Amino acid sequence: MNLNSQSANSPDTYSQRLADIVGTAIALITLTLPVFIIAYYSAPNVEINQPSLIYNLSSNRD
Repeated sequence: MNLNSQSANSPDTYSQRLADIVGTAIALITLTLPVFIIAYYSAPNVEINQPSLIYNLSSNRD
């Protein structure tokens, strides 16, 4: 039996699990927070300045 090997129930598994949870939380915040910030600060009523496609077809009868 090797005395230097780590057992499966070592105290490092708790810190490893905590690091995984914290890393996942940081990743989710990094991915979602910019989307919410952009959605919050974007203009809700954006006017689209496109030329009108309606033409006046008036006939000039002389």
